Amino acid sequence: MLRLTRYLKPYLWMILLAVALLFVQANAELALPDYLSRIVNTGIQQGGVESVWPPALRMSQMERLALFLKPDDSAALLKMYVLAARDMDSAPFDLIALAQKYPALESEPLYVAWAMDEAVVERLTPALSQAWLAVSAIEQVMADPAKAAEMGGGFGGFDISSLPPGTDLFMLLSRMPAAQRAQMAALMQERFAALGDSMVTQAAIQAVKAEYAALGVDAEALQTAYILRVGGQMLLLTLLAVACTIAVGFLAARVSAGLARDLRRAVFERVEGFSGAEFDQFSTASLITRTTNDVTQVQMVTMMIVRMVIYAPIMGVGGVIRAMTKGPSMAWLIAVAVGILLSLIGVVFSIAVPKFKLIQQLVDRLNLVAREHLSGMMVIRAFNRQDFEEARFDKANRDLTATSLFINRVMVIMMPLIMFIMNALSLAIIWVGAHQVAQATMQVGDMMAFLQYAMQIVMSFLMLTMMFIMLPRAAVSADRIADVLETAPSIHDPAAPQPFPAPFRGQVEFRDVGFRYPGAEENVLCGITFTAQPGQTTAIIGSTGSGKSTVVNLIPRFYDVTEGAILIDGVDIRQVTQHDLRDKIGYIPQRGVLFSGTIESNLRYAADDASAETLTWAADIAQASEFIAARPEGLDAEIAQGGGNVSGGQKQRLAIARALVKKPPIFIFDDSFSALDFKTDAALRRALKQHTGDSTLLIVTQRVATVKNAEQIIVLEEGRMVGRGTHRELMATCKTYQEIALSQLSMEELA
Repeated sequence: MLRLTRYLKPYLWMILLAVALLFVQANAELALPDYLSRIVNTGIQQGGVESVWPPALRMSQMERLALFLKPDDSAALLKMYVLAARDMDSAPFDLIALAQKYPALESEPLYVAWAMDEAVVERLTPALSQAWLAVSAIEQVMADPAKAAEMGGGFGGFDISSLPPGTDLFMLLSRMPAAQRAQMAALMQERFAALGDSMVTQAAIQAVKAEYAALGVDAEALQTAYILRVGGQMLLLTLLAVACTIAVGFLAARVSAGLARDLRRAVFERVEGFSGAEFDQFSTASLITRTTNDVTQVQMVTMMIVRMVIYAPIMGVGGVIRAMTKGPSMAWLIAVAVGILLSLIGVVFSIAVPKFKLIQQLVDRLNLVAREHLSGMMVIRAFNRQDFEEARFDKANRDLTATSLFINRVMVIMMPLIMFIMNALSLAIIWVGAHQVAQATMQVGDMMAFLQYAMQIVMSFLMLTMMFIMLPRAAVSADRIADVLETAPSIHDPAAPQPFPAPFRGQVEFRDVGFRYPGAEENVLCGITFTAQPGQTTAIIGSTGSGKSTVVNLIPRFYDVTEGAILIDGVDIRQVTQHDLRDKIGYIPQRGVLFSGTIESNLRYAADDASAETLTWAADIAQASEFIAARPEGLDAEIAQGGGNVSGGQKQRLAIARALVKKPPIFIFDDSFSALDFKTDAALRRALKQHTGDSTLLIVTQRVATVKNAEQIIVLEEGRMVGRGTHRELMATCKTYQEIALSQLSMEELA
């Protein structure tokens, strides 16, 4: 995948924006369990009371709390509250509104929270919580003296049970010497220390709730308002996460689709620049697979990377951090579950990953078999080899299916195991958490939040697991695409190209040309030297495999010579651009290639701006006018893909007409008359000679009748020139030419 990262540069800003949105989404989703914990702990269990610092409390209650605080702490507490009484002349707040909110103001002055210092609040919360508990305990004893026994009969160093009924214990405590009250506070702190600050604060909330009731506040309304407020915040966070998810999905789709488009274009453009040497490295079926299936794999995994690979670690790390704050004593449960999960992933990887590369190779094989079957359908039917081809396709199909099923079976086994791990983790958290709730060391809401964080952590690892399963196959596909993109064409334009001289004549000269295919040990052409003059026909003839097509394929630089040089009008063709070179050549291959469209669109392929008269002229010379006119649509007649709806001879004639539309100074006919009957062949050659008299014609053929009248005939045998001259000269001097000629024509015809 790293080899293709440069193609992501245009989408870098989208990726960065997606990462930012993923951070927002992850933090929003990680915050939801904490809000749920607040609803359960504070909204339900504590009736909506959030802390031991009420916004208002009665003056009498403030005095009672001060009895159980150190003098400095008591002074700090009073600094953060302002006294409000009904008969005050002025106050920093609206007394009428305050009385409506707290009806107790009608009967007694209140202390209202005013200048809250967060640092002081944090420092005093444990001491204030203990004071609330102490005040609450004494109020319970005063209301029911029998409760004194629950306190051990004593409090602060004296026996409560020995006091007469109706005794105001707070009055009694206020009259105690300061030293005795300090001793009482120390004993109280020692008793509460065993519970821990968190549980003391939670227990003190109940006393604060009683104070709200004494102030005349509606407890149900307070609880409902808290739940609605926190629930509304949860809803907003959920909507924010949903919006981020949609935005990230959109960006991921744009990035992945854009990358796939760019890769397909880059592969296509690179393949367009390939010479024959590069095509020898990659089969057609493989190039098609790389452009389609492999690019699709990269597109899919790119989308998953943007959406999950960045998101999952954020969720996993964030979940661990937040889970540790909710239940550090249960962190070992997550560690065990993650360890088992990682072990499972390791086993799956060791089994499945080697199969992914094999899958792509099997897809190539299946495409190859299918392509050969479709292109060779007529031959298969002619030899009654349908059963053999079906068996060949079935084997390729079964091999791919078996490998895919193997990987799918591994996935099928893995998913239930992962779900088992998740469910077992949930049960373990509930089991351990329930015991801690029973022991008052954890709140129910915290246990629920811990459970959700644990699921988020496991799901993050599950998402990464799925990504790591997909990544190897995508990495194989990416490497296959990169192999094509990084294959530099062996034929390239010169750094400082030369122009052809003007006026252009079209003289083609071979100077001691030798050629060897890449990777071959021996040359297929050696010492080829001749000159093709403008206005003349140069024919190249020889037995099968003698190198005829190779010679003419060197002229448009489909391959580059390995020895010697080819010159056109005295300029080495390697010193001009490929565009300028091929612009001067009309090339007609033996296998006429037509494109889907119409006859007219195929003819205009050589020159978009060709006039209708030019198209008719070219069709007349190529002997194609008759069958074109026989079609009701004429030039607008449809041509199927590859020219499947026209005969081989018609296909060759249209290919010749297409080259004629271009009106190039050099024509190369690579055995382009092989599918024509002798009558059409003769008529076409006469028309060519008549209408292209100033052009250089190079004709590759095995027909002696086609080249009898050529001004120059080159005879090849095993890659070497064994004869050069006219028909008469070669019949007298070249044994190879004589054998070819006599095998086709009688002596009378050759005379």
